[in-house]
Amino acid sequence: MARQEPGDLSMGKKAVVLLSGGLDSATVAAIAGSAGFDIYALTFDYGQRHRTEIACAKKIAAAVKAKKHMIFRLDMRKIGGSALTSGIKVPKRRKKTGAIPVTYVPARNTIFLSVALAWAETIGSKDIFIGANAVDYSGYPDCRAEYLKAYEKMAALAVKPAGKKAIKIHSPLVRMSKSDIIKKGIALGVDFSKTHSCYDPPAGKSAACGECDSCIIRKKGFKEAGLRDPIRYKR
Repeated sequence: MARQEPGDLSMGKKAVVLLSGGLDSATVAAIAGSAGFDIYALTFDYGQRHRTEIACAKKIAAAVKAKKHMIFRLDMRKIGGSALTSGIKVPKRRKKTGAIPVTYVPARNTIFLSVALAWAETIGSKDIFIGANAVDYSGYPDCRAEYLKAYEKMAALAVKPAGKKAIKIHSPLVRMSKSDIIKKGIALGVDFSKTHSCYDPPAGKSAACGECDSCIIRKKGFKEAGLRDPIRYKR
């Protein structure tokens, strides 16, 4: 297993797992379960362009035998600023330029982790798992190891049982390539046909667009892993 960022895994404890319905979060949930954690899955219905990923998150939560699966509703369309939460067009076949793409949702992981932190404190958990990745990704600033370490430090000051070991943010995928994440998921028995990655699936169809950043990164990962992607693509 890749080096944890930050914090090491613990056995026999409750863990809040951010579960988006994508292949990264499915793999993280499997990692948490294999390490002996009781999984409390947390999915956000935040006004994203489609609900397919929420349906997938439900399937994944059932597959990993989550103790509870909370679907937390908030309306980030009121803030906008992203192709996922407003009328901005999702870019297709984008050539990476170093610029943060319009699919970035402002402060999304900070908001999600804060809700996870509140739930963790409520259920008596000191462990939060997130599928952030800073290798094969779109360049979002809140997916970097530096950000997650800073959040963990803040979290230790924010909860009632304050202290250096008050909370751990586990991000075991942060330095892994997409192909390695896929291989790890397969080794842990993840059924990737239950996952969804597309930012802009065609209306009324179960297929992914195959052209957005997330689809391109996913297809590349399966190809490099030497495996067939079990989901359908429009093209």
